[in-house]
Amino acid sequence: MQPLKVFSVIPRLPEKLHGLWELAYNLWFSWNGEIESLFAQIDQTLWRETEKNPVRFLNKLPQGTLRELANDDFYIQRLNEALQKARNYLSRPSSLQFKQASQANPALVYFSFEFGISSCLPIYSGGLGILAGDHLKSASDLNIPLVGMGLAYKQGYFRQYLTPDGWQQERYPDYDFEQLPIQRATTPEGEPACFILDMGGRPLEVQIWKAQIGRIALYLLDTNTAHNPPEFKALTSRLYGGDLEMRIQQEILLGIGGMRALEVLGLFPKVIHMNEGHSAFAGLQRLRSFMQQGLSFEAAQEVAASSSIFTTHTPVPAGNDRFPMEMMRRYFEGYAQEIGLAFKVFMALGRENPFNDNEDFCMTVLALKLSRFSNGVSELHSLVSRNMWKQVWTQYPVEDVPIGALTNGVHAPTWVAEDVGQLNDRYLGPNWREDPDCTRTWGQAINIPDAELWRTHERLRARLIDFARMRLRKQLEAQGARRKELQHADEVLNPEALTIGFARRFATYKRANLLLKEQDKLMRLIADKKHPIQFIFAGKAHPADNGGKQLIKDLITLCRSHECRFNMVFLEDYDMEVGQHMISGCDVWLNNPRRPLEACGTSGMKAVFNGVLQFSTLDGWWDEAYKPDNSLGWAIGKGEEYSDPDYQDFVEIQTLYNVLENEIIPEFYDRGHGGLPRAWIRRMKQAFVELGPVFNSHRMVTNYVNKTYIPAYENYLRLSENGFAAARELATWRMDMMTKWSAVEIRNVQTVDAPNLFVNEKLVIEADLHLNGLPPEHILVESYFGPVKQDGSFASREIAPMTPVSEVRDGWMRYRGEATPPEAGRFGYTVRAVPAHPHLLDPHSLGLIRWAHS
Repeated sequence: MQPLKVFSVIPRLPEKLHGLWELAYNLWFSWNGEIESLFAQIDQTLWRETEKNPVRFLNKLPQGTLRELANDDFYIQRLNEALQKARNYLSRPSSLQFKQASQANPALVYFSFEFGISSCLPIYSGGLGILAGDHLKSASDLNIPLVGMGLAYKQGYFRQYLTPDGWQQERYPDYDFEQLPIQRATTPEGEPACFILDMGGRPLEVQIWKAQIGRIALYLLDTNTAHNPPEFKALTSRLYGGDLEMRIQQEILLGIGGMRALEVLGLFPKVIHMNEGHSAFAGLQRLRSFMQQGLSFEAAQEVAASSSIFTTHTPVPAGNDRFPMEMMRRYFEGYAQEIGLAFKVFMALGRENPFNDNEDFCMTVLALKLSRFSNGVSELHSLVSRNMWKQVWTQYPVEDVPIGALTNGVHAPTWVAEDVGQLNDRYLGPNWREDPDCTRTWGQAINIPDAELWRTHERLRARLIDFARMRLRKQLEAQGARRKELQHADEVLNPEALTIGFARRFATYKRANLLLKEQDKLMRLIADKKHPIQFIFAGKAHPADNGGKQLIKDLITLCRSHECRFNMVFLEDYDMEVGQHMISGCDVWLNNPRRPLEACGTSGMKAVFNGVLQFSTLDGWWDEAYKPDNSLGWAIGKGEEYSDPDYQDFVEIQTLYNVLENEIIPEFYDRGHGGLPRAWIRRMKQAFVELGPVFNSHRMVTNYVNKTYIPAYENYLRLSENGFAAARELATWRMDMMTKWSAVEIRNVQTVDAPNLFVNEKLVIEADLHLNGLPPEHILVESYFGPVKQDGSFASREIAPMTPVSEVRDGWMRYRGEATPPEAGRFGYTVRAVPAHPHLLDPHSLGLIRWAHS
């Protein structure tokens, strides 16, 4: 029997406690300890059982407890103070950097396949989602008029559990959205927000949920509705589940459906930010919407791309979604017709080589072509990305491929442990929370007393050990372990021993098994009673990655061995809660990916904010942060890259153990008067001072605002005013440029001869350019110069504009410029020409360039 109607029954909160609902439905509590403690102090056990989910927590509280609480004057006072603080935070006016924009009328929308806001909103899997969550939190703190767009996964990412022999298994719990801190979104008329999306010629019903992240609204699309068939309901069932067919449907839902959802909600942001290529179809939908306003395809593409930002995270080609032509045809042949494109031309939007009919459609390529602002997530990753995608801009040198660098950061108030936060409040002042990218604020960390910092850190290590024992015991109980094994779980690890943490996705390139490749050395270190060392591991392998699962199994086998069972522990079901304990309680954060395959590695940043020292290969963010004097932590190697991965593993495991045995362990146990490791503490403080103001998400979001959001917003306003007049002009100019460029030519490149060229002496360069009827102001001629390597290529380069000095004849114009050698040695130059227009944001977008030839 099925009920005729279902109701959501909620507890009857006394009037004095109504404010608890207000606090529960804003995930500001996830980075505000005062609010979290308001819930936790009511019933600590229930708070843990409900996974720190205030909505589920309130729904489970007995009415008697609520009545008692309403009569607790001290608690009511604390609640009212928290409410006032929250309302003050939310009512602050929005940033004036975006004209006529506000939280109610957002300027920007941030798309992501996953968001890691809190463990009680399980719509994330790992670093990409956590980064997206930190981005929204800092956008809230900085009061940026932005909204988020994602998917509402009913089962989220899988929960990991282990068989008795250590093999990873997956379970997918069904989450009740009525018990999560989200609510149904409504239209401007107050109706439940929903819409119908065409999915390969079939209607897909989509409903919209809203999560409030401080000042930021995060909208989540849900297809689990009564009218959808089972295969459509499954679209928002699991994160990274299903086959390629489901993936393309999910990405259509996120991109095209996300743009449709904004219309239903009455929101019309001027700028979109695509976090990874999953949401690239949003750029297509924007393009179509501009065409529906009367623009040509070319004009619409300029408006859409000039106001779009794309961030790529994946440093390997296989990690970028690609769809075969026949699959694309099923979903987009009619779509292409609607925007007036032949299907072959449409497919070229997602191909590195637009003339290769056999190439699959790549979402990253689409995002790159529909964005004028593209970036990697660290300096090294941007270099890797430029090399990966250089075929999209075949005529440009790799260093000129338009993929910049904007290094990730982490949201300090979320990831700093409460004990460290209180220490910061005392010695840095409250500004570390509100203005964490302030160099002066973090400079005060040098004044934290050594003893106070170390005792705080020791408390956090002891807390991590208690947490690890508790989790390990639960793991063993679930596996049906014997009593003796459960007793061992209560005795693992030493609260005073050097503790090294390794927690991340168990992908092959992250080399979770690197330590195991020299087991004799590992056993010798673990057996040292005078200088004890211990390891805590956590992480998940993708459900389809049997190689990653085997790594976990091998590691667990070692952890359970007689020699290692008290010194090595693997914690199952790695999530935000496990991560928060580990990044605050370890002494050393170990990260040994195979360079250059780690895009960034934000877990290490989180550890830094808790005084945990880094020990990592020079990859991702650590390649930027590391100092050769080891004052901020240690490196594995010197940034070498190897063609033979086995040889790389061999070399770097020797280095790892050498540094561990000869530097890290001796320094940790070098205790002076008072039992303090003074040199170690000095590194902790120096890391606070130098890395704190740089590797936080406030700095990251501020960089996005200044380098991409504001320019993109202003581009949109400029191109759209007066009925998109500037966009139409730019499209007409573009067609003219594409027609005439083939006959543009550079010749007679020469310099003023000098017997010798000295350092910092100007070299005058002249060249003749055939304009082919194009106005001189529509072509930018540049000198391209720098030191030259032995193979004749540029070691580095500078670019300087050249100016027209005279008309030669028959449409030829002479240009003159300068080049200056910065140092002695081999020095070279050449000349190039690229299109130029006042409204053209990026000349690379046309793919047109002309180089001088000898």
